[in-house]
Amino acid sequence: MSYKKADAHIRGKFSLADTAKASILSTIKDNEIGDGALIISTCNRTEIYGFAQHPYQLIKLLCDNSNGSVEEFQEVAYVHKNKDAISHLFRVGTGLDSQILGDFEIISQLRKGFKNSQKVGLINGFMERLVNAVITASKRIKNETEISSGATSVAFASVQYILKNVANMPEKNILLFGTGKIGRNTCENLVKHTKNNHITLINRTKDKAEKIAGKFNLVVKDYVKLNEEIQNTDVLIVATGAQTPTVSKKDLPTDKELLILDLSIPENVSRDVKELDNITLVHLDALSQITDETLERRKAHIPKAEIIIDEVKTEFTAWLETRKFAPTIKALKQKLTAMKNAEINFQRKKLSDFDESQAEIISNRIIQKITTQFANHLKDENTTSEESVALIQKVFQLENNSL
Repeated sequence: MSYKKADAHIRGKFSLADTAKASILSTIKDNEIGDGALIISTCNRTEIYGFAQHPYQLIKLLCDNSNGSVEEFQEVAYVHKNKDAISHLFRVGTGLDSQILGDFEIISQLRKGFKNSQKVGLINGFMERLVNAVITASKRIKNETEISSGATSVAFASVQYILKNVANMPEKNILLFGTGKIGRNTCENLVKHTKNNHITLINRTKDKAEKIAGKFNLVVKDYVKLNEEIQNTDVLIVATGAQTPTVSKKDLPTDKELLILDLSIPENVSRDVKELDNITLVHLDALSQITDETLERRKAHIPKAEIIIDEVKTEFTAWLETRKFAPTIKALKQKLTAMKNAEINFQRKKLSDFDESQAEIISNRIIQKITTQFANHLKDENTTSEESVALIQKVFQLENNSL
């Protein structure tokens, strides 16, 4: 599911922590549901790519390892199969399906998901080739188009929202709670665009906040000071990565205006804060809808990006086609090797001065040339591979199940 049909609240229910991802992969592996799987879980989407007898096997795993139900899934989710699933992954991995067009943060999530699956042995040859193809397309689009040019991200949109909606910005107190990737990017944008010298950072792990603060000469406070700092701030930015809210109504002042930006999935600011008239809460979904000239310029590069995707996807599809007859080529090579071994054994007994090592070299080279010739014939776009495979099987008396 993604931002297109599922709002932040529902996406939060299906968001997968690292432990949940590991549990899903382990179950797939232990129960032999499929020999390949890949999980992506970001602010904007939660997706499982894999092989299964029926999609419900993967849907149930997602629901069992998250706070979402099958009923909720059915209302807002999507299931893509076969070529449609391949096409979808290309669009996701290249930033064309991102909530902010051209956001290439997704490719790092894809790499992370790939490594997690690889560790448990759930990356087969197909998945490896597919992910590498998507990464290639992503690199080409980034290098050959300007679809990611200009400053456009949730972090940038957050700061732009603050600048447009908060008067006397340089004089306001800003509190950034959470210094993960989004928090770091937001901090950089705050320093760059607000000209504000009243920025305070708080993180559960203080040394992480101190590393960022040192770069920009900002103030860092201990986590235990969070409530005290919230009372004194004018703008609160929550970029924590918790599975449950880290800020709620009881933490907030009731006697002053406070703008809160929640950049987290699941939502890390409790919905009960909306009961306070002095609080303005804006979630990242609203921020992601902010469009400007940069995004409009990016849209002009979509056709070029789609051409690149088609080129890379065509190469992948051609490789996929060769997999159909790979077992036949393998069986042919085994058949020729058996014939070679029998002949060498016969010549060894017949000739006293028979040079077995030289015969091995020559015959192996001939076998390789023959199988390569057949492989090239089957790869030819003008060849009807099914008929050719059937003929090879018949001539060399290969097993019919070699496909």
